[in-house]
Amino acid sequence: MTKDAPLALDPLVACLKAAGEPSRLRILALLAASDLTVKDLTAILGQSQPRISRHLKLLVEAGVVRRYPEGAWAYYRLAEDDAAGALGAALVRRLDTVDGVLSRDRQRLEAVKRAHAETAASYFAANAASWDRLRSLHVPEEAVEAAIRRAVGTRPFSGFLDLGTGTGRMLELFADLYDRGVGIDASQPMLAVARANLDQKGVANVQVRHGDVYALSVPHGSFDVVAIHQVLHFLDDPARAVAEAARAVRPGGRLLVVDFAPHDLEFLRAEHAHRRLGFSHEQVAGWLRAAGLDVERIEDLAPPAGSEGQLTVTLWLARDPRFEVAGDKTRRLETTA
Repeated sequence: MTKDAPLALDPLVACLKAAGEPSRLRILALLAASDLTVKDLTAILGQSQPRISRHLKLLVEAGVVRRYPEGAWAYYRLAEDDAAGALGAALVRRLDTVDGVLSRDRQRLEAVKRAHAETAASYFAANAASWDRLRSLHVPEEAVEAAIRRAVGTRPFSGFLDLGTGTGRMLELFADLYDRGVGIDASQPMLAVARANLDQKGVANVQVRHGDVYALSVPHGSFDVVAIHQVLHFLDDPARAVAEAARAVRPGGRLLVVDFAPHDLEFLRAEHAHRRLGFSHEQVAGWLRAAGLDVERIEDLAPPAGSEGQLTVTLWLARDPRFEVAGDKTRRLETTA
């Protein structure tokens, strides 16, 4: 069923009944803004976990909300791909944004997000100097980097943007291809490590800066290649980060995403601040398409046979289908007129 499809009487009544309760309507407003867990919603609404779970169960059964299990957790979000979700979104749009209860909910949501960010920041600060060593616990980094180079190719390009640059390794890896490189990271300790690494390697055509992957301080359409390497699993809203990254891609340019395939290594969440336990092919591809990009390549890099406790890494490569024409206008590649 698509967003535009009509709802039969019984499903429509079920959606309205599910949404027609103050707490559940508040939950819909929150899930329209962010993917959240039962724990998150409990903290925001100040209600018990069983009560929140009951509200979510009714919303999921009505099709207004989707549930996405990840290990011992589950994330909830407003359904986006059918008529029930469209109805939920329409109800949220009708809410008064200055309503006192909803305003307090948004404030608590921001506090929850800050707590998540602080957890990740503390982890990065404690592990900045050993970040590259920690990556060696996964599929061999040499194999990942070789696959990344194959995906991007050998043709030089002008601008490279690395989001969540960490130690600056992606900036170093592509230094022979780009004229100008920019790395953005939210962690000051990681930026210090990146600067030291890049200086040591003699990479001069690059700068690293503090920034927010959800609100990039770069002009739209200004980079030929944008990379998000092993970053999405730390984020509350990876789809939003992909959409923001896509806006930085120049017409005809490419967006490279590298992250883990779905897994059940729960200790990564507890000990390494991972918010997500990997992503499926279609999950990230769907975000790329929603951002207006064409997916050109998906590649899995599995750990060596017989190894234990390692993770499969997936690469997604997508291209902006537009091309530049005179007067700074753009057209899609398939345009013939």
